[in-house]
Amino acid sequence: MAGAGALLGAAAGEGILRRQAQRESAARTYARSLPIVPVRARGLTIEGADGRRYLDCLSGAGTLALGHNHPVVLEAIRGVLDSGAPLHVLDLATPVKDAFTTELFANLPAELAADARIQFCGPAGTDAVEAALTLVRTATGRSGMLAFTGAYHGMTAGALAVSGGAADVRVTRLPYPQDRNCPFGVGGAEGAELSARWTRSLLDDPKSGVPAPAGMIVEPVQGEGGVHPAPDAWLRRMREITAARGIPLIADEVQTGVGRTGAFWGVDHAGVVPDVMVLSKAIGGSLPLAVIVYRAELDQWAPGAHAGTFRGNQLAMAAGTATLAYVRENGLAERARTLGAHMLAALRGLIPSHPCVADVRGRGLMIGVELADPETGEASPAVAVAVRQACLDRGLIVELGGRHSSVVRLLPPLTLTDEQAAAVLDRLADALTAATRR
Repeated sequence: MAGAGALLGAAAGEGILRRQAQRESAARTYARSLPIVPVRARGLTIEGADGRRYLDCLSGAGTLALGHNHPVVLEAIRGVLDSGAPLHVLDLATPVKDAFTTELFANLPAELAADARIQFCGPAGTDAVEAALTLVRTATGRSGMLAFTGAYHGMTAGALAVSGGAADVRVTRLPYPQDRNCPFGVGGAEGAELSARWTRSLLDDPKSGVPAPAGMIVEPVQGEGGVHPAPDAWLRRMREITAARGIPLIADEVQTGVGRTGAFWGVDHAGVVPDVMVLSKAIGGSLPLAVIVYRAELDQWAPGAHAGTFRGNQLAMAAGTATLAYVRENGLAERARTLGAHMLAALRGLIPSHPCVADVRGRGLMIGVELADPETGEASPAVAVAVRQACLDRGLIVELGGRHSSVVRLLPPLTLTDEQAAAVLDRLADALTAATRR
């Protein structure tokens, strides 16, 4: 990957970083923990302005299903550019949009695809969450929402309201199953069953203080919440509970979709068909795109009920069509399931020799390593920060998540090879050792 990008040089890169710190908002995030200046990228690899190469296991926070600059994505983008097609069309019909919708519907759960509608939203997943909330409130005539502790659904007002850190909102919090920090102190199948019973009781108790909600929103795997996969049986219970009470079920598949978890959609593992699916990140093939797809019976809102100037991103639709088709045709969901299981097993094998590793969990190529103080067993943000820096020193890009930012997250592209996976695991293991020696 040597070339013009590497010629920029370390000094020029440092100048860019300095000007970024002077000019950009205090709200910037990744730039603080990853002080690099990417100039070239292909697949798993990023090259910085100083010529250093990194293995990117952040993948645009899960956006890059095929990694950086995959040939089929670039070809799709060039095809639109060379065709003379308009790049901005609001929500008008175009051949590019039609091809994207056709490919997307071909990959939806069959029961949903048979009677689905699609709404193109603003280009971020959080806007699609807002659209989903508006949709179910309009269709049901109700306003309250059911959401889960640890959830993350975006940064706009409605999305924040149903996320785990919200305050002063009309959203009922339900316990999301987890083993290490189970709210009922039992974990496993028993903890998941207690969570389901709590949900059912809350909805059926006339004195619970929770009126009939407009919908329930759930992530098949909580990503920012610390990489907690929903147990399949529990997710089926949520589907049964909501269906029996006429409550639309919204699956937030922004990060879990397009093969990430080892199935095309996170809900596929449990065989659950939601009423609404929120989709973004990978469906744009690395470019901004967000949609919701939902049962036709919910399509009761008026024209303009949820609008946005940038709903017609032609380049993203073309890149998304190519990505969806490539994942489908090359069995990348199955590949993610197999390789992810191998990586999870290898990481769990580190636990006996690395006391700071409290837990390893995930699904497919959505993996989390929870770090703790070896003395107390409590979640340790400090150890996690040290491991992240040690990874970066070794040319591995990872990020943190979880309740206390103590979970190292791995989101490599679905095109990850066995050799690349081994390199990622080696560098992470070395970083764990180095960080805990400091």
